[in-house]
Amino acid sequence: MTEAAIDYAAVFQALPGMVALLTPELVYADANEEFLRMSGRSREQVVGHYLFDVFPDNPNDPTATGARNLAASLKRVLESGERDAMALQRYDLESPKRPGVWEERYWSPVNEAVLGPDGRVALLVHRVEEVTELIRARGGPEGSRARVLEAELYTRARELQEVNERLRRANARDREVALALQEALLPAPGPVGHHGMAVRYRPAVDALNVCGDWYDLVDLPGDRIGVAVGDVVGHGLRAACVMGQLRSALSAATRVADGPAQALEVLGLYARSVAGAESATAVNTLIDWDNGTVTYSSAGHPPPLLLHADGRIEFLDRATDPPLGARPEHVPRPQATTTFDEGDTLVLYTDGLIERRHEDIDVGLARLADSLAEHRREDPEAMADCVLAALLAERPATDDAALVIVRL
Repeated sequence: MTEAAIDYAAVFQALPGMVALLTPELVYADANEEFLRMSGRSREQVVGHYLFDVFPDNPNDPTATGARNLAASLKRVLESGERDAMALQRYDLESPKRPGVWEERYWSPVNEAVLGPDGRVALLVHRVEEVTELIRARGGPEGSRARVLEAELYTRARELQEVNERLRRANARDREVALALQEALLPAPGPVGHHGMAVRYRPAVDALNVCGDWYDLVDLPGDRIGVAVGDVVGHGLRAACVMGQLRSALSAATRVADGPAQALEVLGLYARSVAGAESATAVNTLIDWDNGTVTYSSAGHPPPLLLHADGRIEFLDRATDPPLGARPEHVPRPQATTTFDEGDTLVLYTDGLIERRHEDIDVGLARLADSLAEHRREDPEAMADCVLAALLAERPATDDAALVIVRL
């Protein structure tokens, strides 16, 4: 049977487990036969209705948290696009045959996102296993030791869920503080000298994966500027602090060093004294409009791209060295120079912009190059927006990403 001949609607209805589809507004878009049978509801009572109008919490139980927990799980999936498996839940249902009478029910839910062509969550898959009979069967008679153990298991599951929720709130607070710190440490977007440029920073959705990336713009004597980007290994508040130290150190070194390579050598020596700076990566460039050159040096970082006005892409990869602090002894770093013409564009970025799990990095580099060539006639601000939309919009941001575009 070919894929085109498969009736997926029939497959969905025949699934042996309880499965429902929800819109991002938490309205039922569909529910399979098993879901309707086990919940005791008709299709007309479910499809097209708001989730918590169909299945509210038991109003007679002041400790009921099923609806609140389910809402929190679905919100996490909407925001992250990632699967969320919930702890065992007690979520009573009103008897369809006896209005006002609530039946004790236990469930094991898993929620997952279905992404649309634009990368946004189009539907939520709500899969549920009803385990009420298992709890009762294994629990034994009321008051028996087995029943007490089952009640203890359920209590522990609820406590674990509450601990996880407190951890999520703590991570969210850490994320806000780290982002605020990073915003204070990074230079404000804007032109350096009289040249047009754009900078973007896109934080990760996950609270544990933010604030390792940075950029820096340094106005130098003559018609020259230094542009750098870097990435700290690690995440959260600690990474934000290390990032600030490295950015400040490189900014100072760039002002006095004899070229990007020497500035990175100074940064590498400094990184050895900063806990958490091990294996950080950075690329440093010097743009000289008087000579029409870009001089660069990289410490383990993805190569900058030089977009020529005719659409040709040049990867600046002739001066790549290991990350900061990777060598036990100091070794001079390599440096290379290339020329540019008026109207060319220099692009620096961090790996969060191009990397995908289970994908070779060359695929991501090609994707970036294609997007830049396609939008080469745009000004830097519009080009930056187009690149982010092309490379990040189709998936949740699982790592932070920085992007710097300079029109030469």
